[in-house]
Amino acid sequence: MPTSASAKAPAPQEPGPAPAHGALDRYFRISERGSTLPREIRGGFATFFAMAYIIVLNPIILGSAKDMYGHQLDNGQLVTATALTAAFTTLLMGVIGNVPIALAAGLGVNTVVALQLAPRMSWPDAMGMVVLAGFVVMLLVATGLRERVMNAVPLGLRKGIAIGIGLFIMLIGLVDAGFVSRIPDVAQTTVPLQLGGTGHLNGWPVLVFVLGTLLTLALIVRKVPGAILVSIVAMTVLAVVINAVAKVPSWGLTTPKWPGNPVASPDFGLVGEVSLFGGFGKVGVLTGVLFVFTVLLSCFFDAMGTIMGIGDEAKLTDRDGNMPGISKVLFVDGIAVAAGGATSSSATTCFVESTAGVGEGARTGFANVVTGALFAVALFLTPVATMVPSQAATPALVAVGFLILSGSIRQIDWADHTIAIPAFVTMLMMPFTYSITNGIGMGFITFVVLRLAAGRGRDVPVAMYVVSAVFAFYYLMPALGLT
Repeated sequence: MPTSASAKAPAPQEPGPAPAHGALDRYFRISERGSTLPREIRGGFATFFAMAYIIVLNPIILGSAKDMYGHQLDNGQLVTATALTAAFTTLLMGVIGNVPIALAAGLGVNTVVALQLAPRMSWPDAMGMVVLAGFVVMLLVATGLRERVMNAVPLGLRKGIAIGIGLFIMLIGLVDAGFVSRIPDVAQTTVPLQLGGTGHLNGWPVLVFVLGTLLTLALIVRKVPGAILVSIVAMTVLAVVINAVAKVPSWGLTTPKWPGNPVASPDFGLVGEVSLFGGFGKVGVLTGVLFVFTVLLSCFFDAMGTIMGIGDEAKLTDRDGNMPGISKVLFVDGIAVAAGGATSSSATTCFVESTAGVGEGARTGFANVVTGALFAVALFLTPVATMVPSQAATPALVAVGFLILSGSIRQIDWADHTIAIPAFVTMLMMPFTYSITNGIGMGFITFVVLRLAAGRGRDVPVAMYVVSAVFAFYYLMPALGLT
């Protein structure tokens, strides 16, 4: 029977369930974190290009040193070890930790291994010390001590760490591009840095960096998708053209020239060349423990600061500044330290250059899968992977440094000097000492001292007292004759 016009309309149906996302999306929580697959892919590429220099630089640092027997590590084997470890640990962090934080041989730690450990023992002994430091990191994570230390850091100080990393990676970008350079000691000047290599900006490489920085910032202002990656690719093409036409004498570590033979066979000869306890027989138990402690301290707090800074920038933290699932991230970082020693590529740690991918929109571990896969490809295509000059990649660090600073600086309580001053010390000491660890250590000590001076010692978590005491001992080690 037909219904009349006055008949009651049927009640609206409840909306059906949203269409299920793919397994990839669900596993990495891409949509949940407000990202997309293209953003993650672009972010993975951007991070790789921003840190691909490590494939060249790490072998230079380690390969230039000799152990106590006069042995040097083979450059080709070091290239393979560096790319292999970066690929494995970056993939592991992506799949297990699900964060866009790539890993590779840590700058600073590799210098400690090359200049402090190796000259007093064999290379396998030195790498054994690195593996032991990784085991200690994993033990600290398993007992919950490392997470407690991170959670004990006040929110304002965490923001100071994030800003310090932003300033630090900006300085890294300026130095690596040759926009600023260190004035040699022979100049007898109190000014440590200068513009360009001679006090002036000159040369094609610096021009590529300047144009790249302006292009990156302009694209970001215009909200162009893939701004950082577009800039890196465009400036690499420009650098290749300039190098072919102008015959530039030096671009630094990498020359933007298409290699005659883009394929190179990997040499895994250094993998597994480790002696866990041999170093103690060479230097003694006390000195050996101090060596492990030195590596541990640098790895522990470099990674802590980087994880905090990138987690905050990628909006992976809660309102208290804590990152859910941080224990997995920290444990993978411990595995990475040990893995670096096991492959003789030195301790592997989280890279601040991952901010290039975050700036491109990466929010999940899938970006790491892309970056790790590119490092794996680099095992066979090292000549191609290292053709991107630093002048084309480092503008991303300058741009992301600003983005980190602008997002965090307003969240510090500048009226509370017991937080504001330590945050200020932290953010300045990172670039001024060229070390994330030093910035964190000096900021922690300042925080504890000022809280005690203000009669607020009870407000300081026990973990902050312990860590500050450890840092104080670390800084006093040379004066005590323990280095």
